[in-house]
Amino acid sequence: MKILRLLPILAVSATLLLAQSPNEDELQSVVKEGQVATKTLLQTLQKNMQQHMKQGGVPDALAFCSNEAYALTDKVNEKLKQGVVAKRISAKYRNGANAPLADEMKVLDSLQSLKDSNKKLPPFILKKVDEHTYKFYKPLVINKPVCLKCHGDISKDPQLQKSISERYPDDKAVNYKMGDLRGAVVVTIKR
Repeated sequence: MKILRLLPILAVSATLLLAQSPNEDELQSVVKEGQVATKTLLQTLQKNMQQHMKQGGVPDALAFCSNEAYALTDKVNEKLKQGVVAKRISAKYRNGANAPLADEMKVLDSLQSLKDSNKKLPPFILKKVDEHTYKFYKPLVINKPVCLKCHGDISKDPQLQKSISERYPDDKAVNYKMGDLRGAVVVTIKR
């Protein structure tokens, strides 16, 4: 498997670093599909999360995450182009459904190494899996203080800690700080 990294030159254009270049039009199409799927998933989840935070604060948002987020992800995937599937992954996952596969963990490790070296994360990584399949990775970073309500230091809120541990007994998704790498959206694109 080859990792294809797209690094921004301008806001709209990019240079692709490859040993062997697939058709440029195909790559642009794959990148666009990855971007659309990522944007659709993140906007859908964020909109719903914001509604639940407004309605009932952290407890309601936690209930939304544990009861509805995966169903919403499935609905988003049903609306995407055939052969395109989006999901979220994290090395420090809350739900086992977000555990990365071995190849996905390598990408997360690479992103974390960049972050640890104080280097700017790429806007995305494109990996060719086989002749007909790509994986598009969009890094997710903790960039809003509201994220830390459930993913930061929750030891100060015993009720929240209890609620999370009841829903997610193997939770690893805590003690993040602003700017930390949270994980990635992975879009698998089969052509």
